[in-house]
Amino acid sequence: MKSKKIREAARGQECQVRLMGVCNFNPETTVLAHLGGGGMGMKKSDLHGAFCCSDCHDVIDGRVNYFIDRDTLELAHRQGVERTQDILMRMELIKIA
Repeated sequence: MKSKKIREAARGQECQVRLMGVCNFNPETTVLAHLGGGGMGMKKSDLHGAFCCSDCHDVIDGRVNYFIDRDTLELAHRQGVERTQDILMRMELIKIA
């Protein structure tokens, strides 16, 4: 599922991934960072994205090498997705039937 409203909602939000020693805590840099596993050149649904600052996003996407194991990184990203989903529900951008 792609949602322009969800992607645009990331603007100005706090980072929900919050990698210790990495996060810049700057809401001006926040974007929607999708979980991996969508396939080559494909992204998962916007429901599987976290509001993420540019520095945390660079580490998640492998553009910056930071000394953190993949399991810890994936856990932080998934926790960020959960927190983002809670925010999106409060914003009424996603609803549970």
